[in-house]
Amino acid sequence: MRMKAGAPVIHDQLASLADTTRSRILLLLDGQELSVSELCSVLQLPQSTVSRHLKALADAGWVSSRAEGTSNVYGMTRDTLDSASRRLWSLVREQVSPSPAAQQDQRRLEAAIAERRTKSVEFFTSSAGQWDRMREELFGDRFHLAALAAFADPDATIGDLGCGTGQVSAALAPFVARVIGVDSSAQMLQAARRRLHGVRNVELRRGDLEALPVDDQKLDAATVMLVLHHVPEPARALADIARVLKPGGRLILVDMLPHDREQYRQQMGHVWLGFAEDVVARLLTEGGFERVRVVPLTADPRAKGPALFAAVGQKAS
Repeated sequence: MRMKAGAPVIHDQLASLADTTRSRILLLLDGQELSVSELCSVLQLPQSTVSRHLKALADAGWVSSRAEGTSNVYGMTRDTLDSASRRLWSLVREQVSPSPAAQQDQRRLEAAIAERRTKSVEFFTSSAGQWDRMREELFGDRFHLAALAAFADPDATIGDLGCGTGQVSAALAPFVARVIGVDSSAQMLQAARRRLHGVRNVELRRGDLEALPVDDQKLDAATVMLVLHHVPEPARALADIARVLKPGGRLILVDMLPHDREQYRQQMGHVWLGFAEDVVARLLTEGGFERVRVVPLTADPRAKGPALFAAVGQKAS
């Protein structure tokens, strides 16, 4: 709260709230951010008048503004007021709130807030058919997948097993304490190091899924994304993943459902042409996992590859 030099503090505080309009403005901004145009509508006053009173309140330290797009919104600086100012405002609010003008302001304020909702509803009503396309154009098609990593425990150590170029590790790293990425390909790990340059909580190691270079019960959770079809011994790999997980640790496995694209063996080194749901469930159970679920994923209409599944399991305690 900025006061005039030499003047008693209480006099400056009283002067800043002496005008009825300023008290009404402050009552509206106590708990609600509003733009100048919204204040004009609620108070039924011209912009020049509202702006003049806002400046006086801002100079006295009662309100502050922040940029919102091309305009500013105003709010009361309740958290930064000193105790004397808070006591004075409590008294003024008690006297001003019951006044007919303030009651009318509150009714118009409710209408102004409802107008915000109406604009949003109108947008989605008119854009529902185009929303997926618009959202993808604005934000891409994977932002929600990256955000889901926030569900992870911030103290967790996660294994990105078969990490490839480090895409999953990069998504997990901001949300967890540590990521250990493992891949058998030196070239893939080199690409992952380039992607993860400067990311301090990711450690990359070379090794096979059937003999992971990770100590027993080291990981809180693990991901195996589109890797198992490359592994010569899936059962052995899943058993070793269970070894490195802590009791109760969870595995997320994504891979292909059965398909007949034999060319994948020659073109991409696939060992297995997908896995049936019951086979995956059996492999996980026999590998030491419980609470197993296997769920086919909705196909992306733009994807050219086989359908996928997601399987989850929890290491037996």
